[in-house]
Amino acid sequence: MSAFCSAGLSRMHLLAPGYAGLYPLLVMAKKHILPDRLRPGLKLVFCGTAAGRQSALQQAYYAHGQNKFWATLHKVGLTPSLFAPQEYEKLWELGIGLTDIAKHVYGMDHQLPSDALGPEAVAALKARIRKARPHILAFTSLNGGRKVMGARAVAGEQQELLGETRVFILPSPSPLAANHWDIGPWRELAQAVRKLP
Repeated sequence: MSAFCSAGLSRMHLLAPGYAGLYPLLVMAKKHILPDRLRPGLKLVFCGTAAGRQSALQQAYYAHGQNKFWATLHKVGLTPSLFAPQEYEKLWELGIGLTDIAKHVYGMDHQLPSDALGPEAVAALKARIRKARPHILAFTSLNGGRKVMGARAVAGEQQELLGETRVFILPSPSPLAANHWDIGPWRELAQAVRKLP
């Protein structure tokens, strides 16, 4: 029996390996793959491009077993202990929020519909951030950061603000980006968060 069949997924199930997910059009306008964890008063908001397949399946941010996100948060001192992906709601207690550019689809960036990270999704993200007004927005990949901040953006703190919010672009913690991994910008982000009033 294959791994996804033993998990209760048929070969044609939308969460089976090799399939990106897209809600039916009638549901898309209302249903997010993962809930936005945004509210006024947050110190920091992490923003991905879209939930991955494992995150959609487990209904938890950065849920792939080889994703470095949760271990890195602990390593750089943003969490007091190593959180499991299913504990993502505890980040609010630390003044940290979570969102994605594409809220209605999931999968690897190259699997997403062509407009999933397009101008409408970017404008919607900017509106959500301007409403929540976190001190810092941190994109968890160069691709995501460039979609919003421009094609020439590089890792690190950006000169341009998003409303009143400082912006960082971080190397992706995804296992698919392991050859570009650098914890340095994550440490710089953690230092900036510690200096906030």
